[in-house]
Amino acid sequence: MNKDSLRYRSEILQSLRGFFQQRQAMEVDVPVLARSTVTDINIESINVEVFGNIGYLQTSPEYFMKRLLACGVGDIFCLGKAFRDSEVGRRHNPEFTMLEWYRCGWDEHQLMAEVADLICELVQRHASVDLAVSKVSYADCFTKYLGVDPHNAQLAVLQQMAVAASSDNWATETRGNCLDLLFSFSVEPQLHRGLVFVYDYPACQAALSQIYLNDHGQTVSRRFEVFFNGMELANGYAELTDADEQKARFEKDIGQRLLGNKPAVAVDNKFIEALELGLPACAGVALGVDRLLMQLLDVESIAQVMPFSWERC
Repeated sequence: MNKDSLRYRSEILQSLRGFFQQRQAMEVDVPVLARSTVTDINIESINVEVFGNIGYLQTSPEYFMKRLLACGVGDIFCLGKAFRDSEVGRRHNPEFTMLEWYRCGWDEHQLMAEVADLICELVQRHASVDLAVSKVSYADCFTKYLGVDPHNAQLAVLQQMAVAASSDNWATETRGNCLDLLFSFSVEPQLHRGLVFVYDYPACQAALSQIYLNDHGQTVSRRFEVFFNGMELANGYAELTDADEQKARFEKDIGQRLLGNKPAVAVDNKFIEALELGLPACAGVALGVDRLLMQLLDVESIAQVMPFSWERC
């Protein structure tokens, strides 16, 4: 990373903080080391030893931020480091910078509009160009590029498509994993340039988002993802506030981890207790700052926008 890029990174970090200060969101500083971690089967935490016990570098500030929300702090954002194991490559580094924020009383579409405001403001300020912005449902773009309705397609059909796209190893994969593969291989590369919001993800990919019936009577999750010039940049939800439902999802994740021979993790009971206390209706989003910088600087590798990537540590 050269001196000009380092200075540009500093300016972007200042701009991000300024955006939320102007919009009355409070910055919070939460731990990056904790006793618990996420149960998501597709995310691996980095374990550390603390006083002879296992601790975890946090994969995002989400759980701590929601515990603060449950205490009534209002709109908040966090700009800091997150960590994920087994993720090194052109777009991945085990340590990266994440911007996460929550808006109380908002839905996912209001939050999508603010994400667009933020990115467009940065592009206009630092590149002096207008950015094209579009929104499309997951079903519409999946049907357009693959000819299949992801909400109604039989699992066997999705498995056959995944095998054709990758290998025979996908013949027994879960619905969610098959959809992930097909979207990554066959949809993402064809998304328009500019900023594209994909919303109403399949219910099997709900994670920590609410579920509802769409206009077609299909059960979908109130989740969205943001793509900048075809690169996944952010992931947002209309947040699930039901503690019992969230605990059931965590336990299902744990079962899938065991079946997939993944490292065992436990439910974060402090997070569940916060939901029981009462998480306010809110929408939240996590954005990869390094990937944003890749697009703003038009570079090919995440290492080019980091002062010290893993290879240089």
